Amino acid sequence: MVYRKLDELTDDEVYAAYAPPAPDWLRVNFVSSADGAATLEGLSGPLSGEEDKRVFKVLRARCDVLLAGSGTVKAEGYGPLVLSPERMAWRKAQGLPEVPVMAVVSRSLAGLDPAMGIFTLAPRRPIVVVPADLPEATVGPFREVADVIAAGTGAVDFPAALAALRELGLRQILCEGGPRVFGELIADDLVDELDLTVSPLLVGAGPVRVAEGPAAKDARPLELRHVLEAGGNLILRYLRGSTDE
Repeated sequence: MVYRKLDELTDDEVYAAYAPPAPDWLRVNFVSSADGAATLEGLSGPLSGEEDKRVFKVLRARCDVLLAGSGTVKAEGYGPLVLSPERMAWRKAQGLPEVPVMAVVSRSLAGLDPAMGIFTLAPRRPIVVVPADLPEATVGPFREVADVIAAGTGAVDFPAALAALRELGLRQILCEGGPRVFGELIADDLVDELDLTVSPLLVGAGPVRVAEGPAAKDARPLELRHVLEAGGNLILRYLRGSTDE
């Protein structure tokens, strides 16, 4: 396990610190308060600061596809997935498209509008992931602005959805939540890595945890690979087992 101060690392060192151990990899990125809250005033944004956003941006630059639940997309006000010129240049140097693909997971598409900028202004055609039995009258308008992955009945089948993403060549998957999506991924034993920023705040009772939803059959052991400190934030990287050794 490595402990470093984030501001002592070059950009190249931060990219190297988050190199994926395998071609197919699912990492989840979250922030929580010191007492375990996933939100402050209903949003995760206020728990985050400029310090941990440096890692946040590296994780986005490293992925093929950014996966997020529709509730998170709406609550956090996601716009089109764009990167800075420096991040795009880094991706181009790695032989990657300049930006990742955005994939929005939704059980019903309620509250989403195909006219939203996350779809219409996207530099790469986004994806919506929905249950296969969702009525075509609901899904149809989104086909104009996004590709559709239909998996599951009544709810999204995450193993099938991830397999479909990888069939499209989107093998490095970054999930930014929300807690329900993270809980589903844990229950299906699909999480390879958790990148968790612990913010130096006490929020108190009320907000949800970073994982909600169905109970997992067993606890999954993780290995702490590094701790980066930035402005009182602890930026933790956990991997399942010892997959790259």
